[in-house]
Parts: sequence; structure tokens; C-alpha cells
Amino acid sequence: MTVHEAIQKRFSARSYLDKPVEQEKLERVLEAARLAPSAGNRQEWRFVVVRDAATRKLLADAANGQAFVGQAPVVIAACAAGEQHVMSCGQLCYPIDVAIALEHIALQATEEGLGTCWIGAFKEDEVRKILGIPADVRVVELMPLGYPATDGSPKRRLSSEEIVKWEKWS
Repeated sequence: MTVHEAIQKRFSARSYLDKPVEQEKLERVLEAARLAPSAGNRQEWRFVVVRDAATRKLLADAANGQAFVGQAPVVIAACAAGEQHVMSCGQLCYPIDVAIALEHIALQATEEGLGTCWIGAFKEDEVRKILGIPADVRVVELMPLGYPATDGSPKRRLSSEEIVKWEKWS
């Protein structure tokens, strides 16, 4: 599968088969995140990989009751250690860097025949408590991972003309 094919095929999986993810596949997915670029090569991301069913259920509850989060055989809590670094453009590094690593996860998962979904609707303090994450570490996103129960349907995307500006905004 090419990168372009993975980009086209990737979708937000919101139902998963009751089938464990093989350790080799999980390790390749996590390696893709490890290889992601980060501002100043700070690599502030940290990942808590959750396979325990009871803990996944608690995470689903903390994710505003989104049951499919706990249905996935793996939930990755993407965190940021060292959140205070700001780029010269004024943007915090950690949300961008963690997002880059998570998209590497999503694309590698697609190549492995796995599905993912970006979860930003959750109670950070509850997730932190469930997973024993220190107070000085941010929980940025949750990402369920597993074999999708359905194929994704194509989503409407804006045309290139609507999103691309050449040389100047106007």
C-alpha cells in the first residue's frame, strides 16, 4: 500500500471486531509514531497503550460515554511531557507534535488493516486518574485501535479550489 492509498483508505472507525491486535502489528504502529518529526526534535509525546477490557471501559466512560472507545481491543492515550515549549511563531509544540505522531499511527494502522479514530471528547482529569498519568503530563487525544467492523464510507471533502490559495490569500 502506498502512502496515498493509506490516506485515501483511512477513516474514523467507530465499531470494532472482537479480535485482538497482533503484537507485531501494534509494535509497527507504535514505531511509526516514534519516527514522527517534532519541533526541535523534542519528542515530547508519550503513549499509554491499554488492552485491558475493564480499563478500556473506564476510558469509554471518560470519553463522554462513547462506547466504541472501549469496544476497540486497544486504546492509545497520547500524552505530552514538557508542554511549555513554544515555537517562534507563537504556537505550542506539543499539540502539533502529538498530532503528527498520531497521524503516523493512523496511517500505519491503515496499512496493517486496522482502524482508528481521533477522540478529543474526553475528561482529561478522569483519563489521567484511570491511567495513573502525572499531573504535569497532558492527555492530548485518545485513539482506539482495532479491526474495524465496517468499511468507512467516503466523506465529503472541500475541493482544492476551496482550500488552496496560491502565492497570497486573495
